[in-house]
Amino acid sequence: MRQIKPVVSERLPELLRRMPKAELHMHIEGSLEPELMFALAARNGLTVPYPDVAALRRAYVFNNLQEFLDVYHAGTLVLRTEQDFYDMCWAYLVRAAADHVLHTEIFFDTQTHTSHGLSADVVINGLHRACADAQEQLGISASLILCFLRHLSEHEAFEALEQALPYRDKLVGIGLASSELGHPPEKFAKVFARARALDFRLVAHAGEEGPPAYIWSALDVLKVERIDHGVQALRDPALVTRLAFERIPLTVCPLSNLKLKVFPTLAQHNLGRMLQAGLVATVNSDDPAYFGGYINENYTQTFAALGLTAQHAYQLAHNSFAASFIDASAKQAFQDRLVEVFETFE
Repeated sequence: MRQIKPVVSERLPELLRRMPKAELHMHIEGSLEPELMFALAARNGLTVPYPDVAALRRAYVFNNLQEFLDVYHAGTLVLRTEQDFYDMCWAYLVRAAADHVLHTEIFFDTQTHTSHGLSADVVINGLHRACADAQEQLGISASLILCFLRHLSEHEAFEALEQALPYRDKLVGIGLASSELGHPPEKFAKVFARARALDFRLVAHAGEEGPPAYIWSALDVLKVERIDHGVQALRDPALVTRLAFERIPLTVCPLSNLKLKVFPTLAQHNLGRMLQAGLVATVNSDDPAYFGGYINENYTQTFAALGLTAQHAYQLAHNSFAASFIDASAKQAFQDRLVEVFETFE
């Protein structure tokens, strides 16, 4: 890894904001800000079960993943048209571009929305159109990863996959999200085998609230290329050795981990120890509208809490491009821009 010149602590937040980066773990439905939620509800003749934006924000206090998911799924009820999905995705992409995100791989699911009576094409076409416009208008590349909801059955995951296949060219990968505890990766072995046969890139949430064993299963049973979250890996030294040796990326979401009480405080987060152990960790925002910050807030708050340095910043940003599903030439171009920012930063 390239050695980076030290940066005084007062200037580090500015460097973190300005450095090019990729975001690889962000659920687009989790970027739905209360203001847009109310606007979409009004446009669609719906109501939000809170009197105003402030009251809705006050509800964003969660003791665990399931409590968050209950509020999160209620918020998705305002999404009814292709334009709604476009507007939600566009709002995130504008924010990501302002945070100097050069590439993002956006998680979404269709199962939530088809259960509300929508068709998969409404979801996928709206999101994809925003991604295409972002490349042209914002200079940010964006691709889509369809996630199965693990609290639902594998049969329902197969249905979601088949519904998405007519739009295969608009998707880069398949993921696994939602409630982790009690829903081990093995539950989705057959549908992931099907996705692998279709040449999708594969990722899965594992080791957020679930044990290290779920990470092993995601790698060995689902055969994923990237682990989403993965913070519990440090509880298993053999797993750490494997992840470091095989260069398996981990898409870490510090403010999410704090909000959902995976760690009591950011100062107790293990991101620094993950880097010290040689893991290919990255920083991401997960569900930024609900968890108190987009990607730059995740960087600045976590670095302040853990005392991380410019060298760590470069490593994390470099990892984010290396872990992405873009081609080698695009990765190199983005990493060259990263080097330029660090070499010219004063």
